[in-house]
Amino acid sequence: MQAIENSLDSLPSSSTDSPPLAQIIMICSVATLGGFLFGFDSGVINGTVTGLQQAFNSNTAGTGFNVASMLLGCAVGAFFAGRLADLWGRKTLLLIASVFFVVSAWGSGIATDSPEFVFYRILGGLAVGAASVMSPAYISEIAPAAIRGRLITVNQIALISGLFAAFVSNYWLAKVAGSGVNDWWMGYSAWRWMFWVEIAPATLFFFALLLIPESPRYLVLSRQDAKAIAVLRKLYGETAAVEKLESIHQSVADDHRPRLADLLESAGKRAGKVRKIVWVGIGLATFQQLVGINVVFYYGAVLWQAVGFSEADALLINIISGAVSIGACLITMTLIDRIGRRPLLFGGSIGMAITLGLVAYAFTSATTGADGSLELSPGMGLLALVAANAYVFFFNGSWGPAMWTMLGEMFPNQIRGSGLAVSGLAQWGSNFGITMTFPIMLTGIGLAGAYGIYTLFAVLSIAFVIYLVHETKGLELEQMRG
Repeated sequence: MQAIENSLDSLPSSSTDSPPLAQIIMICSVATLGGFLFGFDSGVINGTVTGLQQAFNSNTAGTGFNVASMLLGCAVGAFFAGRLADLWGRKTLLLIASVFFVVSAWGSGIATDSPEFVFYRILGGLAVGAASVMSPAYISEIAPAAIRGRLITVNQIALISGLFAAFVSNYWLAKVAGSGVNDWWMGYSAWRWMFWVEIAPATLFFFALLLIPESPRYLVLSRQDAKAIAVLRKLYGETAAVEKLESIHQSVADDHRPRLADLLESAGKRAGKVRKIVWVGIGLATFQQLVGINVVFYYGAVLWQAVGFSEADALLINIISGAVSIGACLITMTLIDRIGRRPLLFGGSIGMAITLGLVAYAFTSATTGADGSLELSPGMGLLALVAANAYVFFFNGSWGPAMWTMLGEMFPNQIRGSGLAVSGLAQWGSNFGITMTFPIMLTGIGLAGAYGIYTLFAVLSIAFVIYLVHETKGLELEQMRG
């Protein structure tokens, strides 16, 4: 927080009013609870895969769908949240998401068969999808430009903290019960309690949201200027609020509210074609998933058990990966408003390509044991473990927070909701594809082949950043022209 406080000296304003930093941080912190639940809901499945297989008697494809089913809801939730947020408001969508989080957590744990489980996971996916795009978007529309990147990065830290909390919770429950599939409290299996733990933070999220204001930029888009100026005064002071309101007005269309058609060029040779900034958003969202990060998050326990680690050790490795992720995000938080988003993406792509390549190389030496499990030599096992965690570090020091930061801020006010809708759909659609295909690749081309594919996409992401991504550091949202 000291780094954020030091940034206030550089806040542009023609007024002597100083932004109330503590209030802005408090408001943004509430929004980051959406990121925390996004992470927890994504990571909790990691320790429940074996329990789901046994409880529902599912095969490899069925297990893959049980795990990946949430992502279908995420894709739908991200798409419609972006659009509905332009109609109902950012805060309203986050409130709806908080209710869905509670219901999904309860239902996933109580489910008695795969269809019932999939229903509740898809419901949770709607919440995750909505939170994934609305939390960073809300923060970007509240935060001053000079510290916007850092505050949105806090959302990524909350996301990783949610993953970390899920890993710790899963590890502890499996340890006290003896295994994730064993019965624990009240006669219910430990894997069911892994889902129910989420009810507490989801309930807190709902009540905390009632205390924060609606986004002033949404209020302007919905022609509620009186409410918008009241929020802007609290955030920026009297004089700056008037200037900001006028600036927002100049950045939106006078003749209509935001709509999907705004994503198309309206004049010139490209009239009727999708705006270039939308393709960049889709590219950022897609590449973030094609490098395979969620294979580590969703299948970490299965992956490490596949190469000889015990269930307890595999869950402990997940905790280590979560801690590494938080450390990487903290470093990014100090850099993102100093060096910018683009250098972080570029450096991260290079780091991921190298470390993923090393993971793939380590798995090429895997042999099959008598029980059918994969085995690595001590040296290659250590290489795979270190390289995988280095990969997690590079991802969470770059594409993890920087992609969400850019999506939250890169679109002009008029198309932010629609741009996030399309980008969010692409992000979660590619996430679903990667997650659904991993168990199939694991039994088909093996871990080395799977990680070789992720390495290729990391290499391609380098070229994408070089040729298509433009810097947004320090720009006001009203300066985003697309």
